[in-house]
Amino acid sequence: MAVFTPVTLNDLNSWIDQFPLGKALAIKGIASGIENSNFFITTETGEYVLTIFENLSFEQLPFYLKLMRHLADHGVLVPAPVANADGELVVALHGKPASIVSKLEGSSQMEPQASHCAEVGRMLARMHLAGKDFPLHQKNLRALDWWHATTPKVLPFISDELQHLLRAEVHFQDAFDSTPVYRALPRGPIHADLFRNNVMFVGERLTGFFDFYFAGCDTWIFDVAVTVNDWCINITTGELDIVRVLAMLNAYHEVRPFSKEEAIAWQPMLRAAALRFWLSRLYDYYQPRDAEMLTPHDPAHFERILRLRESLPVPPLPENL
Repeated sequence: MAVFTPVTLNDLNSWIDQFPLGKALAIKGIASGIENSNFFITTETGEYVLTIFENLSFEQLPFYLKLMRHLADHGVLVPAPVANADGELVVALHGKPASIVSKLEGSSQMEPQASHCAEVGRMLARMHLAGKDFPLHQKNLRALDWWHATTPKVLPFISDELQHLLRAEVHFQDAFDSTPVYRALPRGPIHADLFRNNVMFVGERLTGFFDFYFAGCDTWIFDVAVTVNDWCINITTGELDIVRVLAMLNAYHEVRPFSKEEAIAWQPMLRAAALRFWLSRLYDYYQPRDAEMLTPHDPAHFERILRLRESLPVPPLPENL
């Protein structure tokens, strides 16, 4: 993540003694993404990840951290949050909410094959089912309401053609959101940001999903669409790789079969997933925040993906094969 709030080893050692982790031995900022300040830390008991939350509040954070704990307790591979001596998962650091979670084994697979996509699809379905009885509720904070609030903030910076594309897609999603099909979609807690860099592998073995700080309650098929739009594409053109798409969808379907409503919603949700990340990248590109290690992403990538999902047919969900 971009480092908005620097933390030194001395800062860390004056704070970490409230956790059962021993003395901090090393800290290193993580320079990818643009939302929170993340650090790898090494202590006398092992390796962990420290996150300082730049946008989320103390009141919002229990949802994410308790969700991770709930999923871990149900056999989903996710980082385990560490509580302090008072049992708190969120503690102030430099006046901002912060947490520590276990570090996952392995590394991100940035050139996934069909076997990797199948592993991700299978674990994503397990995650959705495991979250069905999670007692807390928080809506997806980057869904339709956020699209409406953010669109006017980026329109002055983009061409007339792009303004038309953005307005038209938001209008389409508004209309689809009001349909009986959309209202019937299965839903619950979702990751909402399950890109290649948020999953760890050792070889072809998936070792965990992480970075749950965009999670919220939304339709499961939207979560699948977000994942397919990153894992199953030609990264240069945005075109779907059919082999990888089918590997992910079939593996997911074996664990949690898709519904008939999800089959109808599939292409609209691929469009919605592309819109969500195009809009967020536009906002981060044109309205950047100060950061020590800021790496904004190119908005044109998801513009291309949105145009492709609008204009070309997509592989159907397994129940239609």
